Amino acid sequence: MKSSAQQLELIKNGTDQITPADEFLRKLDRSISLNKPLRVKYGIDPTGIDVHLGHTVPLRKLKLFQDLGHQAVLIIGNYTALVGDPSGRDQARQRLTEEQVAKNALDYLVQVGKVIDLSKTEVRYNGEWFSKYRFLDVLSLAGTTTVQRMLERDDFTKRYKAGTPIYLHECLYPLMQGHDSVEVRADVELGGSEQLFSLMAARDLQKNAGQEPQVCITLPILRGLDGIKRMGKSLGNYVGVGDSSYDQFAKIMSIPDELMKEWFALLTNLSSLQINDLLDASKTHPLEAKKTLGKNIVGFYHGDSVANEAAEEWVKRFSQRQDPTDIPVVVLNATQLAGCTVTKLLVFLDFAKSNNDARRLIQGGGVTIGPDKTKIIDPNQVITIEGELIVRIGARRVVRAKAE
Repeated sequence: MKSSAQQLELIKNGTDQITPADEFLRKLDRSISLNKPLRVKYGIDPTGIDVHLGHTVPLRKLKLFQDLGHQAVLIIGNYTALVGDPSGRDQARQRLTEEQVAKNALDYLVQVGKVIDLSKTEVRYNGEWFSKYRFLDVLSLAGTTTVQRMLERDDFTKRYKAGTPIYLHECLYPLMQGHDSVEVRADVELGGSEQLFSLMAARDLQKNAGQEPQVCITLPILRGLDGIKRMGKSLGNYVGVGDSSYDQFAKIMSIPDELMKEWFALLTNLSSLQINDLLDASKTHPLEAKKTLGKNIVGFYHGDSVANEAAEEWVKRFSQRQDPTDIPVVVLNATQLAGCTVTKLLVFLDFAKSNNDARRLIQGGGVTIGPDKTKIIDPNQVITIEGELIVRIGARRVVRAKAE
């Protein structure tokens, strides 16, 4: 096992803060002297069907702890997901049902397993304990903090001053997350920088339970594809761990250049020196640097050879303006297509949810058809399909419409 100083240096890299830092060093020293791994917790709520690259920032840190010989404890928050984490939110999250959460959780472990070693991970669902709670237990948990303490949260303070509703169930979230740490006796908890309040709440709950409080390690929030807002499923600006290799690569190639340094640092294992060389325009063209970023990330989830194929496919589609190598075929009813306008065709192909949505796509200039990529400008243009017709929205969404 590496020394505590060596471990600390590796763990500190890419973190936002370690609180309290002196306690963490003592925990590392004791772990080494007793040959007893630290219990390192990370919780993830199945609020959607996709694990995205934003989630992998703490997951990658959890994998580092595994590699250093510590015990990873993964909490699947099937009950905290019913409340919704208010951290960093300027309004309440949409409430999910138990059925929605259960459905979302089905594939979560498969996706998480692309980052950490699940065979060496203690996986717990917090419904194990919260599903057994009586109302008296809820009262007991709620009695461990005050309204004044809750209003110390930056997000709640902003909402209170703005007159935006703060619902009582949201106040339970940090207490539930904190109680998870009590249940699994966490030594360390990982989370995003906006979650520090919840992570620190666990320390008080652990002290009340007679346990040694955990150390809180927060990590930067990964910005999404727009380069502005945090990566999130609700915002649609994310790259999914379960995305195909091509979709991952194409999305990465769409990010603003100024986002590359952040993504290199948080999503790859490249050193600071390597990253600086790649981002030095005098040494590497920004497009090539971004390709390196894309291949590095895609390679982690799909393998290097598949990442190289995705990069070649992207060059073919975007640089050479060619159609994809494999174009999916969508079979449509020939009777249904009689006298069909391009607007209706886009709806039939699931390129648009409604006629109005289809018209917006056409007006945006991104709809082309046929081998010569004829641009469609009239939403009412009648389309005749003889055999097959290639229909495109931009360069990423391409199908062969076939009439039968």
